[in-house]
Amino acid sequence: METKRLKWVYLLILSLIWGSSFILIKRGLVGLTAIQVGSFRIIFAALFLLIIGFKSLKKIPAHKWKIIALTSLFGTFIPAYFFAIAETEVDSSIVAILNALTPLNTLVLGAILFGIQFQKRQFLGVFIGLIGCLILVFNGAENHPNQNYYYTILVVIATICYAINVNLIKKYLSDLSSLSITTGNFAVLLLPSLIILSTTDITQRMHLEATQTSILFVLILGVIGTGIANVLFFKLIQMSSPVFATSVTYLIPIVAFFWGLLDNEMLTQIQFLGALIVLVGVYLSAKK
Repeated sequence: METKRLKWVYLLILSLIWGSSFILIKRGLVGLTAIQVGSFRIIFAALFLLIIGFKSLKKIPAHKWKIIALTSLFGTFIPAYFFAIAETEVDSSIVAILNALTPLNTLVLGAILFGIQFQKRQFLGVFIGLIGCLILVFNGAENHPNQNYYYTILVVIATICYAINVNLIKKYLSDLSSLSITTGNFAVLLLPSLIILSTTDITQRMHLEATQTSILFVLILGVIGTGIANVLFFKLIQMSSPVFATSVTYLIPIVAFFWGLLDNEMLTQIQFLGALIVLVGVYLSAKK
């Protein structure tokens, strides 16, 4: 399949996987703390990737491990914990919406810090998508006044981290395979995540049925929603552009909304309008 079509296939698959990640986090928080969810997510992804991609680590030049470590920090470590903490106070669908700030941050940081050029149409697409995102956010806040929206600051920080991550990969790691980058990321994070998990009360919780069920949900999140998804995402960055790759975050809320509906997170007509505006933004930001 030619690259132009393949990148759209990757975008669709990633939107389905990551759009489902937020409800998996929510399910994980039923029997685990946010720190435990973040730690298990990284640990499960790391073990899976080391099994399938250990040999690919040899292809990473020694001088690039510093960049690998930075991308693991910004692309996985910080967001994995911040998203879980945010969902202790805010609906999963709202967190998914705020995640759509990533393309805007990618565009801005790419231009300011990495010297990456962009077209006016891309900026317009990101701006339109952001408007749709804000409609969804404010309408959600109006319908959920009992939620602590200060926790959304953590999501915004996570999107900035994502933006730094994709620009680093595009500029410094484009010559490496996506499997090498992803496996390297999680090889770096495995030990720190194990240490953080050991400081929690996980051993006292393990006998609880709710904890065991939550771990199963996080296992799915770690292997599919983190491990496999990151391999596809890094490949998408390499075959397209940082802005196009991060435009997946505009499709994620739509998938997350439907999961939210099944979990009694109501979707209003205004939110449907916002989702449509988001799609228009995706099209414009991705179009050459």
